[in-house]
Amino acid sequence: MNIRLKVINRSDDEHRPNIVLFQKNVLADLEELTLAWKVIRNCGRDCYHPFVYPTDFEVAIGDSHGNYSPRAPVANGQALVVRPTPSGRRLDRDPNAAHSAEIEVANALPRGSVDVNIYKAGLLVSRKTAVAPGQKAVFRFQPTLWIGVASQVVQSAALESAVLERINTRLSLVGIGSADIVMTGGGPGPDARPHAFTLENIQPY
Repeated sequence: MNIRLKVINRSDDEHRPNIVLFQKNVLADLEELTLAWKVIRNCGRDCYHPFVYPTDFEVAIGDSHGNYSPRAPVANGQALVVRPTPSGRRLDRDPNAAHSAEIEVANALPRGSVDVNIYKAGLLVSRKTAVAPGQKAVFRFQPTLWIGVASQVVQSAALESAVLERINTRLSLVGIGSADIVMTGGGPGPDARPHAFTLENIQPY
């Protein structure tokens, strides 16, 4: 299912701040980095930026040579496996995997680590690097978006810890078919308010 969203800039900013949106893998280990899923740039005051948030994902594997597999659709509760073939490697459904609430990608290659890349709406949302043979990457995503204002953020790149500490707005999309995400606050001088994001005009699916 696709959720239709629209970020509206009703802030007091005279400049046009970068708005960053991301998701968190709730099963991430300490070494796994949070990525900037979407960065909205140059959206001026009273302007808006529409986009689609699909509830499902795509997955692709990469290697140390910069090669990537075709992307395969995947959702929470599904498992895939990387298998060797005479011409390389293939990403398949794993019919033998135990049922769970996670996205699992197992490396069944005899040798060679892989990176597991998770995409949403064609943009990289999460990554687990260097998954060795016999190991698996495990992801679980709640229907939640984190949103905030940050400078010098690159889409699909890792977010620095200082940025993550400043962004604490969490938007639950449970039961939502479409909504506006309205940004307020900001502005120049000592009277500037912190940026705030709220859901408005919510339509259920």
